[in-house]
Amino acid sequence: MESNKKMLVTSALPYANGPIHIGHLVEYIQTDIWVRFNKLRGNSVIYLCADDAHGTPIMLKAKELSISPEELINNVQIEHKKDFESFYINFDHYSSTNSISNQKLCENIFMTLNNNGHIDQREISQFYDDKEKIFLPDRYIKGTCPKCKSEDQYGDSCEACGATYSPTELINPVSILSESKPITKKTNHYFFKLKNFKEYLIKWTKDNSLQPAIKNKLDEWLNDDLNDWDITRDEPYFGFKIPNEKDKYFYVWMDAPIGYIAAFEEYSKKDDSFSGIWQDENIGKIYHFIGKDIAYFHALFWPSILKGSERRTPNGIFCHGFLTVNGKKMSKSRGTFIEAKDYLKYLDPEFLRYYFASKLNDGIEDIDLNFDDFLQKINSDLVGKLVNLASRCATFIEKKSKFFLSKDLENEKLFKDFLKNVEDVEKFYYKRKYSNAIGKIMLLTDKANQYINEKKPWSLKNDDEIQKIATQGLNYFRTLIILLSPVMPDLLRQTEKIFKEKNLKWSDCYNPKLGTKINKYVSMKKRIEREDIDKLQNMLLEINNIETKLEGKKMNNEIDYENFSSIDLRIGEIVKAEEVDGADKLLKVNVDLGDLGTKEIFAGVKKFYKAEDLLGLKTIVVCNLKPKKMKFGTSSGMILAADSDGDIIIINANEKIKNGSKVK
Repeated sequence: MESNKKMLVTSALPYANGPIHIGHLVEYIQTDIWVRFNKLRGNSVIYLCADDAHGTPIMLKAKELSISPEELINNVQIEHKKDFESFYINFDHYSSTNSISNQKLCENIFMTLNNNGHIDQREISQFYDDKEKIFLPDRYIKGTCPKCKSEDQYGDSCEACGATYSPTELINPVSILSESKPITKKTNHYFFKLKNFKEYLIKWTKDNSLQPAIKNKLDEWLNDDLNDWDITRDEPYFGFKIPNEKDKYFYVWMDAPIGYIAAFEEYSKKDDSFSGIWQDENIGKIYHFIGKDIAYFHALFWPSILKGSERRTPNGIFCHGFLTVNGKKMSKSRGTFIEAKDYLKYLDPEFLRYYFASKLNDGIEDIDLNFDDFLQKINSDLVGKLVNLASRCATFIEKKSKFFLSKDLENEKLFKDFLKNVEDVEKFYYKRKYSNAIGKIMLLTDKANQYINEKKPWSLKNDDEIQKIATQGLNYFRTLIILLSPVMPDLLRQTEKIFKEKNLKWSDCYNPKLGTKINKYVSMKKRIEREDIDKLQNMLLEINNIETKLEGKKMNNEIDYENFSSIDLRIGEIVKAEEVDGADKLLKVNVDLGDLGTKEIFAGVKKFYKAEDLLGLKTIVVCNLKPKKMKFGTSSGMILAADSDGDIIIINANEKIKNGSKVK
């Protein structure tokens, strides 16, 4: 385990076109815990981050709001920093990729790559929206999948069959900006020669800290031919212009990771103790924390750009999974799409830090925020066991010894045995196995409470004996809080006030507080009431209803009643549901429509439902659709579902309605 080391740590850069939500917080809380732990152990650590402030979505969002992109990203950065501070995420420096330092670095790195033979120029064909006068990013094009013929698919991949393709391969492509058919237009772009670094990447993958699942994925990518990477975007675009070009800009994924270096250079103006770390590996180590969805950029492109521009590469890239809420993707319609600021209206930020820590490990599996489990874990373990330990013991010290701790522990050997577990907690934190660390801390909390229960100070008459027992109990608590402090830094500060201490470090676990006067105990954490969670979700549901009504004003072209009356809507019960081999998004369902018989339908809802969840569900079916031949079979109808913020929800019909009943 590293000690007395210099470490530069980053989290992925949040995109500057919207607020921070609790899904984002998984990563920043995970990183902050690791940074705090390493600082407590005496390592010299710099934790840096920045807003990712460039790209077409930001340009279009600013246009929608009738403000400049600069004003948008400045406003968003203020909100981002406020949200992070509210959850005790303590960056040593927080920047923006739209900075002068980042622009100079991007230009310098590009020129170095070009001079070293790693940049190529060529003419390509891209979709262009002639109405909006803009080249279209992949996600701004929709059409029919060229593989399975599913409609309404994005320009880079099909959500129905999982196929990937070039936007120009789409059938009947449409721009989502103007709903017009895009034209193909030639343009000159710059490309980064990723294939030049294949051998280096194979070695880098073996030599550095990467999770097994990520290494396996990298091996898979490296076994294939690496494609050159298009690093150019055409005007109009919000970003940095490429040197010596009038209407060409760096692609956001080119300048965003360079923002790590720019943020470091800004920080170095006030503290130059890490100076040169991006050139000299002997100065210290560099670690990136990211989501598993951007591993491709960080584990292939980023090391290659650094190597090609004559800089050192990171020592480790740590990926995490996504967050679900109550077992499903976060959803506005369910009241589970929770922005950071909305969570804070009803719940303690440290409770979320503790809960995430109790779920996180060193893998890339998704974690789930289950509100029933959340309530139980906080109330039972954190408040009922840990905080209550301090409350019980402090009461005895206040009443029996006028706030003075005893000069000796009641059982010094027992306390030393207790401390033998600290090393295990250390190892768990360092390896990012937070759930193991929390589990160990709670086992020690049980031991501490067991000690008090066995000694029964409430039944004793000797005040000196009671004082020693309570003193030992409070020192158990103090040790546990130090062990938990990377997760709950504010609880540590509250504990320091009680013991009249400041800046407790990891090593203070081994030095019990004895023979001094403490402050009066004040309530540290309150139990969560179920109604607090209900209020939060009800508020979010109300917000969603308002947004839905507003969005309803932006509806598609109106249709007349004659057209609508031709649609035959019937109530049907799903009697069979199964996955489709080779399809990432589809489930095959059989729907009983009463006298109309059973229809086999392919529904693109696998991302949101398990097959077994649909069995017995009554829903509304469009019965008179012409059967559609697909790669996996023929779909003979359509199940009605609603799209809420990208979350598909199948319409649930009243169970009392007979199968085959016509919907009017």
